[in-house]
Amino acid sequence: MQQGYGMTEASPGVLMATREGATAHPVSVGVPHFFTDVAMVRDGEVVPVDAGPAELLVRGPDVFAGYRGRPEDTLDGWFRTGDVLTVAPDGWATVVDRVRDMSISGGENVYPAEVEAVLLAVDGVVGETGVGFVQPGEGVDLDPDALREHLTAHLARYKVPRRIVITGELPRNATGKPRRTELRATAEGLT
Repeated sequence: MQQGYGMTEASPGVLMATREGATAHPVSVGVPHFFTDVAMVRDGEVVPVDAGPAELLVRGPDVFAGYRGRPEDTLDGWFRTGDVLTVAPDGWATVVDRVRDMSISGGENVYPAEVEAVLLAVDGVVGETGVGFVQPGEGVDLDPDALREHLTAHLARYKVPRRIVITGELPRNATGKPRRTELRATAEGLT
């Protein structure tokens, strides 16, 4: 089995884990396809590919020219994917999160996927996102203060949600991923 990264706008794909190296990079989506150029952008500036988390840009003969009336989705001929990746010095890329899901806390970028991974390591947690919406496992009683302590022990302080809400069930899409737009709306309604 091999992993890859693609999108309709860059048919058939952008990155692919090759047989050589896939074992050494088990969570990576691979290296660029042939005829596909990649670059990274952070805060509107193109940065070196291995400069840490940044938005993936793609171009090539298989990448479409852009959405009509949405020039912000392209940057000097590059298509902005909206996905944040990291690229190791050997060129293997890993997906971090979506740009629109990133928040800023203490002047630093916070990616929900990193916070989720730490919370999901707690026994009894079966789901969470953003403000810190947590879905406990069946019959499990979770303490928001204990969860914050766990996060503080494993993440930089600015990444720890200011508020954790225990919820009966997270809204999910057809593939089982939390519907973050609904959770954002719920979070905005909290006082």
